[in-house]
Amino acid sequence: MADQTTQQTTLDIADTLVERALKAGADAAEAIVVEGTSLGVSWRLGNLEDVERSEGKDIGLRVFCGKRQAVVSSTDLSDQVIAPLVERAVAMAKVAPEDPWCGLADPARMAHDWPSLDISDDVSHPSAEELGERAAAAEEAALAIEGVTNSGGAGASWGKSGIALVTSGGFRGGYSGTSHSVSVSVLAGEGTAMERDYEFSSARHLSDLDAPAQVGTEAGRRAVRRLNPRKVKSQSVPVVYAPRVSNSLLGHFAGAINGAAIARGTSFLKSRMGEAVFAPGIAVHDDPHRPRGLRSKPFDGEGVANRAMALIEDGVLQSWLLDSSTARQLGLENTGHAARGTSGPPSPSASNLYMAPGTLPPEELIADIKQGLYLTELIGMGVNGVTGDYSRGASGFWIENGEIAYAVSEITVAGNLKDMFRRITPANDLEFRYGSNAPTLRVEGMTIAGS
Repeated sequence: MADQTTQQTTLDIADTLVERALKAGADAAEAIVVEGTSLGVSWRLGNLEDVERSEGKDIGLRVFCGKRQAVVSSTDLSDQVIAPLVERAVAMAKVAPEDPWCGLADPARMAHDWPSLDISDDVSHPSAEELGERAAAAEEAALAIEGVTNSGGAGASWGKSGIALVTSGGFRGGYSGTSHSVSVSVLAGEGTAMERDYEFSSARHLSDLDAPAQVGTEAGRRAVRRLNPRKVKSQSVPVVYAPRVSNSLLGHFAGAINGAAIARGTSFLKSRMGEAVFAPGIAVHDDPHRPRGLRSKPFDGEGVANRAMALIEDGVLQSWLLDSSTARQLGLENTGHAARGTSGPPSPSASNLYMAPGTLPPEELIADIKQGLYLTELIGMGVNGVTGDYSRGASGFWIENGEIAYAVSEITVAGNLKDMFRRITPANDLEFRYGSNAPTLRVEGMTIAGS
């Protein structure tokens, strides 16, 4: 009942903002109210280091005067602030440059009802003491691994957020969600031969969160495995992306099919709609309605009805990610991918993006690799979205004769995403642990720059 009361309050605030904007001379308006509460603790070497709690409520108002728009935001909800804020927003819109593509979403595309996504854990509201116990358990388990010599710290957190959206076009809705997380980073080895690694888990519901001891044990094992890394010679070999980094390739793909990049002509996939951009058999989906998904939402940032959809089918590109503005620019239908905060207009973004698993277990995926790289960490952002050129610092493990042989570090992996996507083979180990998820991925013919 408390959540319903809070949501009603935020919806009322959004209603008031829209009404005031119309009275001030706006032709149309939409208001978003975002509120959140978070609690987190930091723990290191058996001691509580920090406790942080935050509570806040932000408002964002977008107003339209003809084909001109302006956005204002505030964290102060007092009438002394809101009244002049609305007036300034309308005044700004009247002198803003014209944008032929701006405007509220098409009323025919608005959501009128939406599913229950089970993204709010209304049972578990941990105290700082409980979070401290989780962080302590994670660190203790990590330090218990033989070879682990120091801790970079552990943490545990909980948060709850709510969103209310109202438009002068008739949309009115809101939802709330929770998050739980635990993480730990540790070091193994001594002196200049130390290596670091980490592990974390995050979930909407506490019952889905990995046990803190499990998180710590995995972090410790990973750090120890990285000891005594070797250098490798520059060469062209297959690269196998572990699941903790394979989702980064999906991130690059999502950026390349973002409607804003397509409309500007700044994507290496801008002319590839309906063509094979991945290997045959590859499927990539986006599902905003995944139950308990970390990026699930019942409607998009403009109030448009969203749905699960295939972005890649059998390797073929099926759709861009579009909000109302980019859809208008491209002469296409809005796909319900608008995302937004309080301080700017909506822009396209994926939700629960994932690549469908293949048929081979990871062990078989690498079994025929005579020389190759098993990639576990990426550094830097050397990716050109216009050309697809890809170059990132990396570390992981060298593969010899189908087996993980030894740790490697201080290398660079390079290629071009257009070629990399066509050479991907997925394993069968897909798990939904992050916002974007992919199984272990093998990419043929990448360049390794080493010693």
